[in-house]
Amino acid sequence: MLLRGAYVNRAMGTTNRQWELSSRPTGEPTTENFELIESPIPEPGQKEILVRTLYMSVDPYMRGRMRDAESYAEPWDVGETMRARVVGEVVESNHSEFDTGDVVTGNLYWAEYAVADADELRPVDPDRGPITTSLGVLGMPGITAYFGLLDVGEPKPGETVVVSAAAGAVGSVVGQIADMAGCHVVGTAGTDEKVEWLRSVGFDDAINYNDDDVGAAIREACPDGVDVYFDNVGGPVTDAVWPLLNVRARVPVCGQISQYNAESVPEGPRKLWKLIETRSRVEGLLVSDYAGRWDEALEQLGEWVRNGDLQYREHVVDGIENAPEAFLGLFEGSKIGKQLVAVGEPAR
Repeated sequence: MLLRGAYVNRAMGTTNRQWELSSRPTGEPTTENFELIESPIPEPGQKEILVRTLYMSVDPYMRGRMRDAESYAEPWDVGETMRARVVGEVVESNHSEFDTGDVVTGNLYWAEYAVADADELRPVDPDRGPITTSLGVLGMPGITAYFGLLDVGEPKPGETVVVSAAAGAVGSVVGQIADMAGCHVVGTAGTDEKVEWLRSVGFDDAINYNDDDVGAAIREACPDGVDVYFDNVGGPVTDAVWPLLNVRARVPVCGQISQYNAESVPEGPRKLWKLIETRSRVEGLLVSDYAGRWDEALEQLGEWVRNGDLQYREHVVDGIENAPEAFLGLFEGSKIGKQLVAVGEPAR
């Protein structure tokens, strides 16, 4: 990891610190793949807005953008400033829709400051919850969970729903919505602390896949089979769920984090025959497909949060200088909920 330039006070910065992709990782990324540089704070042009980052999100999908390969998200070039969803404060606006001091969210950069067009930003409603939630339960992860479960998974009362990576920002919301829908909900996670938390927020059962015979544990937790499997990880957990799929089961595929650092596509048991037997439906999930319906999801998610029906956890790492470590921590699997980086303090 290369650092250039002196430390700048986060609240009163005069320069812009930003992270670039310095090299493409082979296998698991390291801090050597990132470079922190300094540049002048950008100036907004006509109809543009200058945003000072307060919090930025780190997400597993970013690993795919570090590869030189085609995917649903365009890869970053070496030397390019990496992008991230942020919540920030407008410090200068040349657009009538936003005023100085407004809190906004958008897909900007791993940076202290960024210039954006108005259509790249959404206002953050502080009445819905703390501003950090616009990057978690009331942001992209929560919306992914909402549409992924309800539109793709189509849960029905009395059905069994299994969620992998259930203590993560998406999985934890999926499980709680499934519980509110009257389902029997089972989650898998990697630590006993996560298992305990999942049970406290409405999961009927939770399984530590590192300690248990995951196949036997899932079979015991799902005596009536699996009607909906919300897949965030792939790999051995998915292999264990597959034989339990019921007739007309639905499998929303949201992520495959177990394979993101693989240097080649791992080969495993060929289990697609199960789909013939059960006539199950497997469907990939991209939250961007629901861009026109985000307000619908946010209204309902916000109500659940206000009423205490939907619980969430956040893990916040302080300082943009520590953003790579926050990102790498996603693959250690030790943190509960949404992983965030605190970059700046609100001016007011």
